[in-house]
Amino acid sequence: MQRIANLLAIQDGEVLLLQKPRRGWYVAPGGKMELGESIYEAALREFKEETNVTPKNLHLKGVYTMVIKDGETVKDEWMLYTFVAHGIEGQPFEQTREGVLEWHPVDHLSNLPMAEGDRKNLLFAALNEGIQYGTFIYTEDFELLDERLQTSNELK
Repeated sequence: MQRIANLLAIQDGEVLLLQKPRRGWYVAPGGKMELGESIYEAALREFKEETNVTPKNLHLKGVYTMVIKDGETVKDEWMLYTFVAHGIEGQPFEQTREGVLEWHPVDHLSNLPMAEGDRKNLLFAALNEGIQYGTFIYTEDFELLDERLQTSNELK
């Protein structure tokens, strides 16, 4: 099972997103975890590699199982760990081999082209307290078939 960590940076009411060339969909910068790497280390490393900036105040916001199915057959499955950061240091790349980096108002997350599970994940990360857990089930073309979501908040 592949493990992926991504990070949504928020600054001045905007989020830094990467537009991938293949589908034109937007994602939070991130990628595959390396052996022995913590989810925190992976999110930080991948974000820096893809953006050229350092995020501030990282917090885990979501843990998700992503399942790709063909009919009843599971074709692929991976874990996604989503972090949020409030602020960055440095000047982001404009474009990388991964795609084009752009700032967008937080409320644009509702309408930008992206996988529906990513939309729900990133909206939660940007707007809600606590941590969200869930499973997103997709077709091989990333049509969302089903989702199960839970949320927890730390009691103080």
